[in-house]
Amino acid sequence: MAGSGVLEVSDATFDQEVLRSEQPVLVDFWAGWCGPCKAIAPSVEAVAAAYAGRLKVTKVNVDQNGAAPSRFGIRGIPALLFFKGGKVADQIVGFVPQDVIEEKVQRLLA
Repeated sequence: MAGSGVLEVSDATFDQEVLRSEQPVLVDFWAGWCGPCKAIAPSVEAVAAAYAGRLKVTKVNVDQNGAAPSRFGIRGIPALLFFKGGKVADQIVGFVPQDVIEEKVQRLLA
């Protein structure tokens, strides 16, 4: 379930929304049963709000979409992948504080 400013992406829309995006993209790979995923969600939504217009923030439910996670070697969730120009520029696996996410976003946008 994506919050405001966060786009829900599926295997079918992944290439269009993420790889072909003109803006850098943060992809949150998550699942409904994953406690750390729920814990990191407010930070992801806060980053989406703070960087609206400069960063596209998306979520992929790994239970409903298997192709995108396997394509990018997602083994553990939550996994945050940062894309720039259709390529993975950085990643975070597991729960981290919001400032760690923002640090990576700032590097991505620099």
